[in-house]
Amino acid sequence: MLILASASATRKALLDKAGLRFLSAAATIDERGLETVALEAGGDARDVALLLARRKAEGISALHPGAIVIGADQTLALGPELLHKPSSRQEAEAQLDRLRGKTHRLHAAVTLVRDGIMLWSDLQTAELTMRSFSTEERDQVLDLEGGAILASVGSYRLEGPSIRLFDTVSGDYFTILGLPLLPLLAALRDIAPELLEHQD
Repeated sequence: MLILASASATRKALLDKAGLRFLSAAATIDERGLETVALEAGGDARDVALLLARRKAEGISALHPGAIVIGADQTLALGPELLHKPSSRQEAEAQLDRLRGKTHRLHAAVTLVRDGIMLWSDLQTAELTMRSFSTEERDQVLDLEGGAILASVGSYRLEGPSIRLFDTVSGDYFTILGLPLLPLLAALRDIAPELLEHQD
């Protein structure tokens, strides 16, 4: 059995389009608390992403013995600062203003856990530079995005109208969406190839 420890519609869609049979279950963890622990221990945004992905997978693994659980998480770093999902339109506006004309990094981590033991992990980074867009352009994009923007770290969706705000994007598309899919599929081929076999 394969389980995705996430309620993310984007991650579920990626696995579904890859032809995987899986269940999904949202993991309940203290993300900000774990972030603080990682940073106070001298870690950075990459370490935070890996820790959150692992803890999500471990939490779901404890409820489903024998299953292989995919844990995934993503952090956005603007220099040493971490940004999070906005809680309102106003926060989204402020975040986009912070990112305007600057380069930031998205770190996407993915882990595989079975019976509480981490079998594999990977972390990929993408680098993105936003244009020096106008306030009017920002507001138009947020109007087009609507409520979907509140589910996106950094207050944008590269797969949506937010792409208008970018100057350059360097990195794997799946990493930007929050799930390094190609390394994950390679790991599943090694660890549990039967999960990739076609089932009627």
